[in-house]
Amino acid sequence: MKTSNNLSKGLVVAALIATTQMSYAEFKRFSVSAGWLHIKSQGNANPMRIKTGVEEGRSARVGDITGDTIRSNIDYNKTDLTPAEQGLIGTITRPFLNYPSMFDWMRDGFYNEFGDDPEKLRDALTSLTGTAEISGLSSWNSNAGIEVEDIDTLGLMLDYYVNENVSLQMIGGIPPKVDLKGKGQVYAPFSAVGHPIAPNQNLYLKNDILITDLDKYDTAASARAWTPALEALYHFGKPGVNKFRPYIGAGVMFAHYTDIKLNGGVKNDLIAAGHMIQNIYDGEAGAALEGKVSSGDIRVKTTADDAIAPIVSLGFNYDLNSSWYATASVSYAKLNNKTDITVTNKNTGEKLIQASTKIDVDPLISYVGIGYRF
Repeated sequence: MKTSNNLSKGLVVAALIATTQMSYAEFKRFSVSAGWLHIKSQGNANPMRIKTGVEEGRSARVGDITGDTIRSNIDYNKTDLTPAEQGLIGTITRPFLNYPSMFDWMRDGFYNEFGDDPEKLRDALTSLTGTAEISGLSSWNSNAGIEVEDIDTLGLMLDYYVNENVSLQMIGGIPPKVDLKGKGQVYAPFSAVGHPIAPNQNLYLKNDILITDLDKYDTAASARAWTPALEALYHFGKPGVNKFRPYIGAGVMFAHYTDIKLNGGVKNDLIAAGHMIQNIYDGEAGAALEGKVSSGDIRVKTTADDAIAPIVSLGFNYDLNSSWYATASVSYAKLNNKTDITVTNKNTGEKLIQASTKIDVDPLISYVGIGYRF
């Protein structure tokens, strides 16, 4: 009887050892999966911060400008005008002979008299249009912004199991092209005090000048996004025992952007804005208001800062056999980055316009794939 009990105990111990060895044999350190990765941004557009080299109150020669341009920029809401200032507005807005105004009559006369002599014409027009102190363009905030469109790409997950329950996971995939959608319109809050015809009198100008309408373009820009992530995961259950094993995890995501390209229409709008600022530098404030090409070779450059963000995940693996498994997960990262747009005159190297905005990506990442353990 005693021999029988000892034999039974020996069989139990042997079975436990065999089970342990089988479990250990089935425990595989590495796994890799591939599948569909969908990224949906949860962030909203943020205001842009814009600044130029035109300091507040900068005095600039006006140069040639049409009466229509002046009339469309007069601040008609200003009421505390002197009689002389009211008379100056009348000189520009009231019809005179067969002309829209006395200003138009005088300008046309200078062209008739000095049209063949550019230097004399320039001097004559300078005496007519005078100078202006320009304000509002040094820096301002625009309510327009940029949002990230949804992304689909091939996802790759590589796991190293520290033990049966804890793994380190590297999240990657084919870097997708990311479309950036513009929201709203960018206006420049222009204002000035001009001194046409009578240098000692003031003509008050004010107008919000449209720089670009982001809403009319399908996308404002695009970029290639490199967003690897590293997480520590805790898997519930036991390998070789539980086919369905949910997991939770947390880690960090890194974001890097390449091949950043502005929409052609947005780029042309910014080049035109660069010419506006350069015309002010050149002493051609009238040409700036009329959207004329300046002396500058205008270039536009867009950059995006790298970013690091926390990421959390919830998912599961389902064993198809000892090597193959299905997997699905949902992750969220608190990711944002700063994007800068710089408009430069290549001839001088001077930065004419600098704009920056924070893009809240805050991606919700869905993943479904098939994996293999080894």
